[in-house]
Amino acid sequence: MREIETLKEAASKAAGVRVLIGKRVGSSHTSDLSKEGLERMVAGALELAQITSEDPFAGLPDAAELGSIDKDLGLYADDVGQLDTPARIRLAKETEEAAFAVDPRIVNSEGASFGASEGARYFANSHGFSGSYRASMCSLSTVPVAKDGDSMERDFWYSAKRSYKQLEKPEVIGRIAAERALRRLHARKVPTQKAPIVFDPRTARSLIGDIFDAVAGDSIYRKSSFLLDKLGQKVASDQFTVVDDATMPGLFGSQPFDDEGVPSRRTVVIENGVLKTYLLNSYTARKLGMKTTGNASRGITGNASVGHGNLYLLPGVQTPEAIIGSVKNGLYVTELIGSGVNTVTGDYSLGAVGMWIENGELAYPVSEVTIAGNLKEMLQAVTAIGCDLEFRSSVAAPTLQIAEMTISGQ
Repeated sequence: MREIETLKEAASKAAGVRVLIGKRVGSSHTSDLSKEGLERMVAGALELAQITSEDPFAGLPDAAELGSIDKDLGLYADDVGQLDTPARIRLAKETEEAAFAVDPRIVNSEGASFGASEGARYFANSHGFSGSYRASMCSLSTVPVAKDGDSMERDFWYSAKRSYKQLEKPEVIGRIAAERALRRLHARKVPTQKAPIVFDPRTARSLIGDIFDAVAGDSIYRKSSFLLDKLGQKVASDQFTVVDDATMPGLFGSQPFDDEGVPSRRTVVIENGVLKTYLLNSYTARKLGMKTTGNASRGITGNASVGHGNLYLLPGVQTPEAIIGSVKNGLYVTELIGSGVNTVTGDYSLGAVGMWIENGELAYPVSEVTIAGNLKEMLQAVTAIGCDLEFRSSVAAPTLQIAEMTISGQ
């Protein structure tokens, strides 16, 4: 509401170490980077390693697997740090003001924010690997509230980039956020039925996140994935291709090496509906009798888990308008609510908000409904993929249509 509510500036530094004594692992970390602080950190990790149980799969990647890609990934831009605090405040205020200016029915705001960070990461291990990189990011967002009579709705829009120069303008973010809030006014329930579902890019990417949970190596060796034992099998429609690529310049999932010192790469996870690989670090690869895919991820300490780079659904050729235009009656989903996805069984049930499609047109807003299905059938039932792929985070997807799901309404 045009007033500064929170202003926070902070800096931090830390170091972590993981040690192996045979097949016993210990780790520790510290924010005290003095010689004494580092000595205490190492001593603590060694002490833990001596008392932990042996893990036959513990260890570093093979020395031949280590390295860093020789390519400028555009992860750091100095214009982020050059933007002073008054300028950051001005950007947030302009974004909120742009939303208010769209329509008098924008009567309130849950705020606008500008965020930025800069950092550096250094990694080394005793197989001789040593690497580092710098990274920056900034973001701008707003959450306007629209009111008309007894109907009140909110929505948001944002932009996030490595460089300030690449951010969308405040007037663009404010306008889109306001338009999204306004179109939700006077939402209705719809009768319970089975109908086509069209996910917009913001909600479609959550499906790609669900696929990651199912192909991550730790889910596979724990036998907690609906894609267990599906390598080489058709798990989705022919037009469905999912790629994990940490080598794409300027994106948030990019880095020159993973968190074990293995070079980043492009990995096709699902190709034309066929499951090609799981995503693995060296630990999960050893447990499964496979090779790492360069997907180790961890914080400053502890054992590596499995992460992803830029994980995305390959775009199709249809425009979003053409996909919507092909639907006689169905739901265009713009927001998902809840956490009702079971990647062990594939069962899928989430609250949904969106627009009802009638005769190929967005007819009226819909809320307080649930969409349900099973990921096994949903992936096979993908009938259209849009051409509107855009990366606003490390997971991305274009508009996506599923032939039929259950909509639970009134």
